[in-house]
Amino acid sequence: QVQLVESGGGLVQAGGSLRLSCAASGRTFSIYGMGWFRQAPGLEREFVAAISWSGGTTYYADSVKGRFTISGDNARNTVYLQMNSLKPEDTAVYHCAARRGVVHTTTPERYYYWGQGTQVTVSS
Repeated sequence: QVQLVESGGGLVQAGGSLRLSCAASGRTFSIYGMGWFRQAPGLEREFVAAISWSGGTTYYADSVKGRFTISGDNARNTVYLQMNSLKPEDTAVYHCAARRGVVHTTTPERYYYWGQGTQVTVSS
């Protein structure tokens, strides 16, 4: 099993920044990549960003490209999401997730482990 714990959410004004962190523990050797998803009330969970541990390749949703940056420390099994130029539409619960598959995917169902989530609220 792998446990994921997120931190860093909060309330920020539009245009501001937040940095989310996700620490993985347990059988982390089984993880090939990690990602961030978000879910706003009444909406489906959507992909935000991901990173593959092999090579460090990063992936972003079009809605956050140029504003968000995902990074990771493989040795510490930690992944970060730096969020700049935040908009009210970024308001959601942000979940960290880890996949056991080698191939990158934006499909939530392909991620095997999930954190509890951290609330991000952007006021206008």
